Amino acid sequence: MGAIILKYRLKPGVTQADFEQWVRTVDQPAMRGLARVQAFNTYRVTGLLMGEGAPSVEYVEVFEIDDIAGFTGQDMAGEVVQSIMGQFMGFADAPEFLLAERI
Repeated sequence: MGAIILKYRLKPGVTQADFEQWVRTVDQPAMRGLARVQAFNTYRVTGLLMGEGAPSVEYVEVFEIDDIAGFTGQDMAGEVVQSIMGQFMGFADAPEFLLAERI
């Protein structure tokens, strides 16, 4: 089992309410409908556990994927992911996409 982790802030002018409504009604249903996606959750970052200042990101997404190679090689190029990614990029400012493996 692998994971894809996204870290990002919202673009200027994008409201938290509009983005989170899109996540609940469009993003999560579409991505959770893909066979290789075992779990997909979006988290609003609310603060730092330790230290001072503001967190470096506003949101984190975690996808648990049973076949990373299949997801990146087939699903990423598919209509569902391409449509969602196009919409997502209208909300997210410089997202960082991380590939991770469970140890």
